[in-house]
Amino acid sequence: MIHRRTLLLTALPLAWPGLAQAAMSFPADFGAHPAQAIEWWYLTGLLGDRDGAPPRYGYQLTFFRVPGPAAADHPSALAARQLLLGHVALSDLTARRQRHTQRLSRTLPGAVSAREGDCDVRMRDWSLKREGDGYRAMFNGPGFALELELASPDTPLLQGEGGISRKGPTPQQFSNYYSRPQLLTQAALTLDGGRHSLTGRAWLDHEWSDRYLGDAQGWDWLGINLHDGRALTLFQLRRKDGSRDWAGGSLRTPGQPDRSFAPGEVDMTPTRHWTSPATGARWPVAWRLKSPAGEMLLSAAFDAQEIDARRSSGLVYWEGAATLFDPQNRPLGAGYLELTGYIGKPPMA
Repeated sequence: MIHRRTLLLTALPLAWPGLAQAAMSFPADFGAHPAQAIEWWYLTGLLGDRDGAPPRYGYQLTFFRVPGPAAADHPSALAARQLLLGHVALSDLTARRQRHTQRLSRTLPGAVSAREGDCDVRMRDWSLKREGDGYRAMFNGPGFALELELASPDTPLLQGEGGISRKGPTPQQFSNYYSRPQLLTQAALTLDGGRHSLTGRAWLDHEWSDRYLGDAQGWDWLGINLHDGRALTLFQLRRKDGSRDWAGGSLRTPGQPDRSFAPGEVDMTPTRHWTSPATGARWPVAWRLKSPAGEMLLSAAFDAQEIDARRSSGLVYWEGAATLFDPQNRPLGAGYLELTGYIGKPPMA
């Protein structure tokens, strides 16, 4: 869904009618869907000295796959039939500093690829691969390198209706979307030459689509792992005038059926903004949330988590660690908040 999700807003000029809304099938749908117009794997998480301790770091690893300019049947193995974009970021919650970088490349045998049939995505030394009931990930950026082992305690959370996530008022506006929340994480972080062994919880989204999102200008999205084992997704699409175009979300509660939210069940109201000195964008970094999960408050771990990815995707977006509270400001959980479309709707570069 957004820098990853905003690619949906910028890369799909048409609605493609006649495509079947097939039920998801695993492990095949863990892998790539090269016939689709846009796809991404999106991993975020928080890390501390032990599970349940206050987090010290947050991170993001995102791979996008889009068709390249070369024809799908081009005979050369080096032809740009598919493109991969990568974004990584590390948020130091104590120093209140975010580091990030980006990549863009054609697929290259043995070096840059998104495998069909199961999750195995790599851009040279950045990788995300499913192994058994979990995943392994490796990536690096300015002054840091991170290695992750991610254990999945539950089956995939199928967003929307069986993995068909509506993104607008017409049936043609949808994506195929599932999540892996509450991933138990062991991490090795090398930061400015020092090595840290950390643990925490992570969230993985995988989404793909051929569908146009209508008049949406941007997106507000959050994925939160709650301390009691629940997992909350909320999102809304905004029109150019700032009004809401669509909304949705889900709640996973251990021992109960997963619950999807209709647009009328979701209310996301910003309560505080931060203006970036670098871009002038005014980002809503604190929110009042209402949904079938209850009334809650969300606040960024720190404000300066804006990412300038114009060299790869043409976008500037806000993506960062955030904490969820109850109405009495008692912490309920933590995860990631994503905001796009607050400084226009640029084309892909």
